Amino acid sequence: MFKARMKEAAAEHLSLRQILNLGCGNRYVPEAINLDVTPDTNPDVVHDLSKLPWPFPNSHFREVLAYDVLEHLDDFIATFNEIHRVCQDKAVVRITVPHFSCANAFTDPTHRRFFSYFTMDYVTGENEIQFYTRARFKKLSARMMFSSSLINKLVWRLANRYPGTYERRWAWIFPAWYLYFELEVQKD
Repeated sequence: MFKARMKEAAAEHLSLRQILNLGCGNRYVPEAINLDVTPDTNPDVVHDLSKLPWPFPNSHFREVLAYDVLEHLDDFIATFNEIHRVCQDKAVVRITVPHFSCANAFTDPTHRRFFSYFTMDYVTGENEIQFYTRARFKKLSARMMFSSSLINKLVWRLANRYPGTYERRWAWIFPAWYLYFELEVQKD
């Protein structure tokens, strides 16, 4: 009986949290609901993000952290449909993913997809083939990040100013380390 009450109290405490930390791994955020596929990292919720729907109510979260997790998932559109479903209008989604030119991205066998500066355009409506989902997000920020070096300071500025040219011509010579996106959920 005592254990049941403790479990119920813990679930109620979690339901008050409005930040969702997807694929938390060892980066536990105390003020968030931390979700991971493995219980070995001691998340608040153990769940495979490929299994839909996620175990959260509609329009609950005001912020989602998706750091180094989206590249491990099979279905980009389904993932963003679920993020849209569980978020409130104007919720902020913070994302890091490896850039397609990052050498480390190819050595991790758990990576299912690679990302471009323009990948999020499918869910922001900035791509001509935006019709795969009705879930919409507003792009607040998109940046390519590079490892720290003198030349990369210059490359960082040019790559973020001219992302299309960078990805077509220079990405394999001066590879970006990862991409950072901030999106805002848009609900009608």
